[in-house]
Amino acid sequence: MDLSLSDEQKQLQDAAERFVRDKYTFENRRKIAAAERGWLPENWAQMAELGWLGMSFKEEDGGYGGGPIETMIVMEQFGKGLVLEPFLPTVVLGGGLIAAAGSKAQKEALLAPMIEGKKQFAFAWLERQSRYNLADVSLKATKEGKGWSLSGHKGVVYNAASADEIIVLARTAGSPREEKGLTLFVVDGKAKGLSRRDYPTQDALRASELTFDKVSVGADAVLGKVDGAFPVVEEAVDRAIVALCAEATGCMDAINAATLEYIKTRKQFGQPIGKFQVLQHRMVDCFTNAQEARSMTLMATLKIDDKDPVVRRKAASGAKVQIGKSGKFCGQSAVQMHGGMGVTDELSVSHYFKRLTMIDLMFGNQQHHLTRYSHLAMAA
Repeated sequence: MDLSLSDEQKQLQDAAERFVRDKYTFENRRKIAAAERGWLPENWAQMAELGWLGMSFKEEDGGYGGGPIETMIVMEQFGKGLVLEPFLPTVVLGGGLIAAAGSKAQKEALLAPMIEGKKQFAFAWLERQSRYNLADVSLKATKEGKGWSLSGHKGVVYNAASADEIIVLARTAGSPREEKGLTLFVVDGKAKGLSRRDYPTQDALRASELTFDKVSVGADAVLGKVDGAFPVVEEAVDRAIVALCAEATGCMDAINAATLEYIKTRKQFGQPIGKFQVLQHRMVDCFTNAQEARSMTLMATLKIDDKDPVVRRKAASGAKVQIGKSGKFCGQSAVQMHGGMGVTDELSVSHYFKRLTMIDLMFGNQQHHLTRYSHLAMAA
């Protein structure tokens, strides 16, 4: 199988690499993270201009006909710069859900402006009791005339403060943790009855706690089928997991490069510490872990469009397990080889390690996905 990139994909990779090199030096990122939004509108506008916000969507949906490979290419470069613009919540999750479940009218009203950079999304699914169970949803949506009324709570909603629309996973039937009876709603980010508590996360992104107090939406706010949202959500999250894995490979490349440079210059006993064999062996292990993570990410990217959902789920979980294992090894090794200053805010490796740790926790950690993979393999 030829796994080399096409000419167009190489151009995309070069453009993303230039963007990160020009916009995301370590000091620039610190300034962006300290900005009010936590990201820059001019960077978002440039992403739209370069076509990255629409590259993974079908041409009939207003996109440019790309797919998971193009998303992987961009996310890997974003990982090298720890890019803060809300690409994952808006494009991969929000846009992905709308493309998969939205009506023609919803796609025209939501996807088109998103691709132009004029609209952003957030996906609200997590609740206090949910942990990693996508079906553990208590926020209720009840019929109210021709529309719906939403009441409940959602936590750690990335990009909710900047989102024009929030896609909410709500229970319309059944009992908590039941996969049937879940429905997606598109809610205005400034809807009456919706309150928000914003905060920065450990890896400098922005998230919010949301409270819905009888938030009224029309019948046209339903995204997809009533009571039938779970398969759509599960597939969208699997795609987000694969995109996160690509971002993590970029983080590992960057943290390994920073560590290699450090041990070449830091001297002890009259010579660079990189001359010591034990550190050379550790760097080889870091490189090997990064390559294993990259291989698993590529495999998952190639299988994420498979028609068999079991194949898709196993690929996403398998990659997430390897990313969690490799990210932890590379992060801990970098801190150890840098000494105590490896965990200080002034050094880039601490920021990469925090992002790798948060990626391991998003949508299920290493142990969760190992269990999920095992169950899928046993059931096959």
